[in-house]
Parts: sequence; structure tokens; C-alpha cells
Amino acid sequence: MTLSILHQPSYRIVDHSDPDVYTSALPSFAYDDTLATSVGAGLSPATARLWVHPKTVVLGIPDSRLPYIQEGIDFLEKKGYNTVVRNSGGLAVVLDEGVLNLSLIYKETKDVSIHGGYDVMVDFIRSIIDTDIDVYEITQSYCPGDYDLSIGGKKFAGISQRRVKGGFAVQVYLDVTGSGEEQAQLIREFYDIAKRGEETKFTYPDIEPSVMASLNELLEESLTIQKITDRIKNKLHEYSDELLAYPLTEQEEEWLDKRTKQMIKRNEKM
Repeated sequence: MTLSILHQPSYRIVDHSDPDVYTSALPSFAYDDTLATSVGAGLSPATARLWVHPKTVVLGIPDSRLPYIQEGIDFLEKKGYNTVVRNSGGLAVVLDEGVLNLSLIYKETKDVSIHGGYDVMVDFIRSIIDTDIDVYEITQSYCPGDYDLSIGGKKFAGISQRRVKGGFAVQVYLDVTGSGEEQAQLIREFYDIAKRGEETKFTYPDIEPSVMASLNELLEESLTIQKITDRIKNKLHEYSDELLAYPLTEQEEEWLDKRTKQMIKRNEKM
């Protein structure tokens, strides 16, 4: 069913890929929830949202329960990273100006299961990157999962999914430039500090930095965020008759305000 859902009459493009404008990652998850609600209600066509943020570590809810989480956050802040706790699944992920996030947002349908939603993104990423991409859990990466994307055993992307009120967003981070190994080392040190070797109910990853890399490192190309963004938009045009770009409606602004306040409250509590 993945091909049928990738093909849409039109796609709405929401481009938040300028990190100088969209500096905070906290509203990003509220945006995706808002757009998923709008798509689910039939008020917006299928939507693709592109987003890039300056140095940020996005934590999962299990990360917020680490025994020495405040010490871990202090370490990240000393390294120049902001921290945000997201509302979708997964564990700690590094974002910076070399990491492009893509959310594909669709109306929920009984024909697309949870696994089918992940498969949609896998198919799409394979369509814009011309090389063999493997899909399996890279257990020693940060935020490991069944839908890790890798080339030659090195992970460059991970996929998450969020379903709300009749719509769903499948989200992928693509490590395009920079050093994947350095990013993984940062998260390894974060866990060392925030866990201190204590026994925990949740199993956190034992990170081996060498299993992660950027697309530039893996493909030996001079890729940029803009080049990948252009590929995404061109491919979406192949899957639809038109690409649309317009600001949030008044109703969407109301939903965004509510969702953002929920994110702020959640992060303050954590």
C-alpha cells in the first residue's frame, strides 16, 4: 500500500529548513501534531514538512527518567546543545545544521498499518538516495530501532511515527553532513553521565560511535541540506500533480498554540 499513499493529488510543503529562523526544536513536534490533525480532518492535503534546527539533542520520554538526567543535560548544555523532550517514540537524537528532518503527513486509513507507515518513509528515502539502503536495527547506534537506515552497516537515519486524531506523521532524521561518529560519541557520553552505570528498568543503548555516519561520509559526495531538500521536493512532484505552500490557517494556529503549550508544560515537568 505504500505506493498508493505516496501518490497524492497534491502535497502541501511546509519548509522550516532555515535554522537561523527556526531556532527552537520545541515547537516542531507541535507543528507535526497540528498538521496531522488538519490532514486527518480533511482541512489540508497530504503534507511534507522539512525542518532543521541548530545544535539540539532531542530526548525521548525514557531519557527523562535517567537517574542523573540533570547532570546529563548540564553536560549537553556545556557542549553548546539545547535539549527538548519530544512527544513521539524513541530515545536521544542529535540535531544540528547538517541534519535534515522530514515529516510526511497523511490522513489515517485502515489500509496503512503502523508498519505500513514506516514503510512509506523507507520507500521515499530509497527513491531519493541512489544506493543500497539496509533497514534493520543498528543496536549500538543512538535511538536504535527496527527502521534504522544504514549503508554498509553504518546508520545515517532513523524513523519515528506519531498518530493523532485521524492523521499520522512519519518522521525521519537524515544525517547529511558532518561526523556521525562525533554525534554518537556525544550521546554515549551523555548516557555515561546520566546513568552512571546504575541498573535501570529501561534498557538504554550501549553506543559504539563507529556504527554511525553522515551521508557525505558514506557516499563520498558533497551533499548539502539544500541539495537533499531539492531532491525531496522534486520527488514529491513526481508523486503528485502539484505542490502547494501556504501559511497555517486560523484553525491550525489555534491547534498549534494548544500543542505548543502542551510541549512546554511537558518539558517543564521533565
